[in-house]
Amino acid sequence: MSVRNLRQLFAPKSVAVIGATDRPGSVGATMLRNLREGGFKGPVYPVNPKYDSIGGQQAWPDVASLPAVPDLAIVCTPPQTVPGIVRALGELGTRAAIVMSAGVALGRDARGRSLKQAMLDAANPYLLRILGANSAGLLAPGIGLNASIAAGGAAAGRIAFVSESGALMTGVLDWARSRGIGFSSFVSLGESADVDFGDVLDYLASDGGTSAILLHVESLRYARKFMSAARAAARSKPTVVLKAGRSLEAATAGACLSGVLATPDDVYDAAIRRAGMLRVYTTEQLFAAVETLARAKPLYGERLAILGNGAGPVVLALDALQYAGGAPAILQEDTVRKLRHMVPEWRGDGPLNIRGDAPPERYHDVVEVLLHDPGANAVLMIHAPNAVVAPSDVARAVAPLARGSSRNVLGCWLGVQSVLEARTIAAEAGMPAYRTPEDAVNGFMQIVHYRENQNLLMQVPASVGDGEPDRELARRLVRESIDKGRYLLADPDTKAILAAYGIPVVPTRAAATPEDAVRAAREIGYPVAVKILSPDVAQKSDVGGVTLDLDSDAAVLAAAERMRRRLTELQPGARLEGYIVQAMARNPEAHELIAGAATDPVFGPVILFGQGGLAVEQADDHAVALPPLNTVLAHELVSRTRVARLLEGYRNHPKADMDAILAVLVQVSRLVADVPEIVELDINPLLADSRGALVLDARMRIGMADRSGSTLDRLAIRPYPAELEESVPWEGGTLLLRPIRPEDGAAHVEFFNRLTPDDVRYRMFVRVRELQPAQLARFTQIDYDREMAFIATRPGPDGHDETLGVGRVVADPDNISAEFAVTVRSDLKGKGLGRMLMDKLIAYCRARGTREIVGEALPQNAPVIGLVKKLGFTVGPVDEDEGVRKFWLTLR
Repeated sequence: MSVRNLRQLFAPKSVAVIGATDRPGSVGATMLRNLREGGFKGPVYPVNPKYDSIGGQQAWPDVASLPAVPDLAIVCTPPQTVPGIVRALGELGTRAAIVMSAGVALGRDARGRSLKQAMLDAANPYLLRILGANSAGLLAPGIGLNASIAAGGAAAGRIAFVSESGALMTGVLDWARSRGIGFSSFVSLGESADVDFGDVLDYLASDGGTSAILLHVESLRYARKFMSAARAAARSKPTVVLKAGRSLEAATAGACLSGVLATPDDVYDAAIRRAGMLRVYTTEQLFAAVETLARAKPLYGERLAILGNGAGPVVLALDALQYAGGAPAILQEDTVRKLRHMVPEWRGDGPLNIRGDAPPERYHDVVEVLLHDPGANAVLMIHAPNAVVAPSDVARAVAPLARGSSRNVLGCWLGVQSVLEARTIAAEAGMPAYRTPEDAVNGFMQIVHYRENQNLLMQVPASVGDGEPDRELARRLVRESIDKGRYLLADPDTKAILAAYGIPVVPTRAAATPEDAVRAAREIGYPVAVKILSPDVAQKSDVGGVTLDLDSDAAVLAAAERMRRRLTELQPGARLEGYIVQAMARNPEAHELIAGAATDPVFGPVILFGQGGLAVEQADDHAVALPPLNTVLAHELVSRTRVARLLEGYRNHPKADMDAILAVLVQVSRLVADVPEIVELDINPLLADSRGALVLDARMRIGMADRSGSTLDRLAIRPYPAELEESVPWEGGTLLLRPIRPEDGAAHVEFFNRLTPDDVRYRMFVRVRELQPAQLARFTQIDYDREMAFIATRPGPDGHDETLGVGRVVADPDNISAEFAVTVRSDLKGKGLGRMLMDKLIAYCRARGTREIVGEALPQNAPVIGLVKKLGFTVGPVDEDEGVRKFWLTLR
């Protein structure tokens, strides 16, 4: 990922149009006209060898003859000419280009290379960034730049819109103009040969002129890059995604059910959620979400109180809330008593209709009472205009409450002209305004879903599992199967691999013959179940290949023979490799679940969970998540299924052991991260009850792993890098230097609490009394692709690991410069921990190819300044503007 030279793309000071012309309707003429009419103040250079002047302006025959180096070049020439033009621009010194030309991806040059690759090869030596090819262009209304084919330009604003589709770009601009929506930038990526979603997200995340980011996504190529950039962007500003192409998805095929059930759209949905973004399904929802999220306050619950001056609109809102899965407010008795006094006609248990003749004071008083009820986490006020009260007076009455409350107050102003002033007053008070009750409820649910996704970035999960898995055993079992040419692993082999990761499995044996099945049954102990073992049968029960509750040798022999005959009759070509014998798991009250893994062509391994059993496809109750998982993420995955409600217990069925279910999901996640050969995995059914979880049947498909790069590169989110752990001697004992984990949250709080106020100020440059939850999550939940935090840890007196020091480094997207910080527990200073952590950080940055490592400290922080001097850093003088001393070390 890279933001290098993107400033010249988004904020150029001069522009050259290669292929400019006077010919009406041409791209070159359109670009020149839009640049002039958009109000761009910098010089614009038309380039075309056929003209001395274009549109009354001097033209230049080629790039080399330009009088100055343009920041940005717009290429509107035939595809065969593009590589040569890009090379000439690079030689001249231009560092950004928009390639409008279509057909670049399909054409070939004289050497047989694709024109796309030839274009990139021409740009790379000069670090010239390319938007396109086949881009519809870019707009930056704040500087009057309309470097696009869109007619009419765009109003300036603080929303960035990024789309792959040029046609959508022009349509959305027209739609936005009619609604007064402005943009900080509007980008058509085209074919994303160079600049893609990840690059643009990185740039916009740090752009002070952008407060919200909208994405229209059709497809992605670099999932890891996108996820890292998206997670960083979503932490700093609302990021909303309109994902297109669901109707064009091909049917999924797989040897395991997980591969069939995990559709591409499910995976995109999981990725958007995991990144902390919000997904919408229409263009109108896209902009409505920005309006809502820009004004939304933190939501500490999901219950919505609804009132209005008519029963009909309130009932419509309540219906919409129920349909969307929302929760109505549960009012306390004191609140109900106060409201009945204010609205005598209200019974206390129906729609809160404050009557059509309600004066503005009644709106104010009712909203105020609702805002003080802990059972109402947000309030929706609906007003239908009438001749009795002016909507603007109602807005003025409620506006101070909306402005001053810590809770969200939403307004629905039915009508158009008569409520325009009321909408304006509400907007100025930070109160989202909607046209219909359904729109208002959808807006509230967008806040709910967005906060849920943001919470996934902020929560600090607990540890799970007992001990480390036997990774080498699992890897050896997989390699042995591949060496034998067996890529579809049956139940016994799959269970052996699962058991290596501590996943509970029912005792199972493979048997080649009926006699072997009898011996296996004796070893396990009666009663047993016997199943056929055939690589050609996905569902054994479909061919009568399962017999349960066998309690004798004779019963096992008879069942094996019966199943052989049945298989021959129903599927004559199927191979019978033997039988599976397993202990009977007698638990009629257990829930049948499915847990598994599949491989998405874009995002790599994904984890699946849902209702299992024979009717798993018909039940269509499953959810998908991206690994790696921890307990928080695994719980969120389970919560998105309907079966989750059954797992909570009902009637005389006790609650299932959720910790056991989550442990299975976390271990499956670790397994697919550790063993790249795993392509698909089904655990179906996974039996779960109040006593735990148990794998009854399992199946796995494996394949040759690509060993050309890191085996973790196939994961969209880099998991915990265990390979960076290092044990070092210290003070007569041993410390573990390792990357920080989300599970270190409690130890990190204790570490912070043992810092002196001065040490906290030296680290954060301000006085902080305690870590806020968001800060704790930010420190412990890191993207290992972008930043690293090493902790020095050892077992404490209570047996739990304690954190003694932290060294943190964050690199820019281009890996040019990395900023570091080191903090040692106040009572352990002067014992070499700081030097140890600094050496670890420097070695890590060198291994990554980082060019330099930089830092800063308050002038009073003599220990850190002395340490970096010993390590060879250059230390600058005190920066008078910032009040700090900066230091840097060149690594390459």
